[in-house]
Amino acid sequence: MTKIERIQTGVRMEKRLLKVLKGLAEYLDLSLGELLEGMTLHAFEGKAPFSRETLKKIDHLKAVYDLQLSAVECHALVEESHK
Repeated sequence: MTKIERIQTGVRMEKRLLKVLKGLAEYLDLSLGELLEGMTLHAFEGKAPFSRETLKKIDHLKAVYDLQLSAVECHALVEESHK
């Protein structure tokens, strides 16, 4: 096992996306941080982080939380102004 040091971070994220990630972490029996670490490390190596079965679960969670965003939109998201 590789020893690491984790730090607490405050990250703002689209609400429905976060719900899907939390649901997926629960499904995989991981913490949200562990899920994000794994996804990031896979992405840094150009590898897909999820099996076909997990991708099906993600599609289900996206439907449950009405998440219709895609990677195409990731750099064009605009946050609603709060009143």
